[in-house]
Amino acid sequence: MKTSIALAGILLAGTSIVSAQSINAAGATFPYPIYSKWFEEFRQAHPSIEINYQSIGSGGGIQQLTAGTVDFGASDMPMKDAQIAALKIKPLHFPTVLGGLVPTYNIPGVSQDLKFTPETLSAIYLGKITKWNDPQLVKDNAGAKLPASDIVVVHRSDGSGTTFVFTDYLSKVSPQWKSQVGANTSVKWPVGTGQKGNEGVAGMVKQTPGAIGYVELIYAVQTHLNYGLMRNSAGVFLKADFNSVTAAAAGAAKDMPSDFRVSITNAPGKTAYPISSFTWMLIPSDIPNAAKRKAIVEFLQWMLTTGQKDCAGLGYAPLPKEVVAKEMKQMAMIK
Repeated sequence: MKTSIALAGILLAGTSIVSAQSINAAGATFPYPIYSKWFEEFRQAHPSIEINYQSIGSGGGIQQLTAGTVDFGASDMPMKDAQIAALKIKPLHFPTVLGGLVPTYNIPGVSQDLKFTPETLSAIYLGKITKWNDPQLVKDNAGAKLPASDIVVVHRSDGSGTTFVFTDYLSKVSPQWKSQVGANTSVKWPVGTGQKGNEGVAGMVKQTPGAIGYVELIYAVQTHLNYGLMRNSAGVFLKADFNSVTAAAAGAAKDMPSDFRVSITNAPGKTAYPISSFTWMLIPSDIPNAAKRKAIVEFLQWMLTTGQKDCAGLGYAPLPKEVVAKEMKQMAMIK
């Protein structure tokens, strides 16, 4: 009897080992703070499933998905038609959360929240505004003692969905930016120094007096950096937060395309923060490994329900209910 019980225990242990799934993914740094929390919480609830995520930037995530070295990718930029055509298996875009990009800065002696207009922010990144006491910045920030020091421009060096969101916004508000630089995960920057990841940009700004950079909100909060208000399309200066980012997605939620590829930068509305974006997981529509397929679908279902409750605490906004409902239906397309 003891032998039978022992053998049964070995067989059960073996079954557990066999059923354990290790999922590999890579991509965007924009949502990394909440992804890392999600993957750990999901592992605790599902000990047999472990999701290993590399925060290497959206461009790297798309490259690895294309090369077949990960089970799924992640990007802050919807994949382009040409990128999708390059994959043997069509990827499905699953929006995960909403976030806002903020202009973050390090100006010794200036602690107040600065105001940026589309014109001043694009001019800084075009190299046309080079001093913190530029007349336009002084005009927009009455009372701030802006120094006559150089503005040190910091941008991403890696292929980045964060960069796509930022340059997509600048292309909408600045004709010169649109014609000379454009919107993409990697662009030819007119000025500035590059750093890898949201982490790298935030770190560079923090250690460099006079620096300005663009990062996802949570990175500015976590590194205790000042970040500015942006003037939106209705002429209102807003800080990125739960409500203003959610407002930016309000219109898109109603008219969300069936493939979920949409831009919400410079959205209409007095309460809409202008540099907001969805971020996406890129899930293959055909996953031959049945156990991995089941594990990924289970995670998506958890992420779209339980996981959304973690958003506000990390500076993100949860998905609109209309979008979640459409994504739940899209899961049936994963074969």
